[in-house]
Amino acid sequence: MRAEGKVPCVLYGGDEVIHFEAEAGEFRHVIYTPNVYLINIEIGGKKYQASMQDIQFHPVTDKVQHIDFLRITDDKPVKIDIPVKLTGFAKGIQKGGRLKTNLRVLRVKGLAKNLPDTIDIDVTELELGESIRVGDVKAEGLEILNTKSVPVASVVITRAARAALTAAAKGGN
Repeated sequence: MRAEGKVPCVLYGGDEVIHFEAEAGEFRHVIYTPNVYLINIEIGGKKYQASMQDIQFHPVTDKVQHIDFLRITDDKPVKIDIPVKLTGFAKGIQKGGRLKTNLRVLRVKGLAKNLPDTIDIDVTELELGESIRVGDVKAEGLEILNTKSVPVASVVITRAARAALTAAAKGGN
């Protein structure tokens, strides 16, 4: 099967586990992107909505060896990683700080209909040394599963900004 350019796949999460195969090129737009996709799969004339749960690559050639899909239903919550998108221009950056992204994705649990493409976080009010933590993030209809105290984004003080603050403090004495 692999010699013919096909990838063995498994669809689970429903009444039955379904094994199928597909052309390797069919997965290119789903695998090589940071975006989250709910995928429509047609097997034997039946359509299923699924998300990719696991992918295995060949250790030398990096060709796709196997893919596991989880069937998504409207009434059952799913756990999935959603990319974080930072918006705004932090006040701390204007004072010489640097915006540091600590988490690029957040693990969430929710119904498929509530899953956004990205979780948008406004960093406009962040000052030097401040952070937005997972517990501060609000995502309607979703439960965020990451540890609440972990910072998602921070404005860190750069060496140049620290030197300027130190010089200003010494000049003020």
